[in-house]
Amino acid sequence: MMEITRLSSKGQVIIPKALRVAHQWEAGQELIATDLGDGILLKPKKQFLETKLADVAGCLAYKGKPKTIEEMNLAIEQGLAEQWHDSGRH
Repeated sequence: MMEITRLSSKGQVIIPKALRVAHQWEAGQELIATDLGDGILLKPKKQFLETKLADVAGCLAYKGKPKTIEEMNLAIEQGLAEQWHDSGRH
């Protein structure tokens, strides 16, 4: 489906009703604008359902000996060193 619209002096574009209905976009819908070089792609920003810590706590259960703060800090340092090396900034 192709529709014609116009850019206002304030930089606003009206998305034709047929397209809004087809995509179920209502007033207030947040859109992601992506520059494609010869045009702009508009996609809806996905809404995440609100969750509470209790809803997700423990969903990635770890089996094994708990890591110490020192072990976690060392892993972070190693990860940063690898990123630095991979980026060619050494």
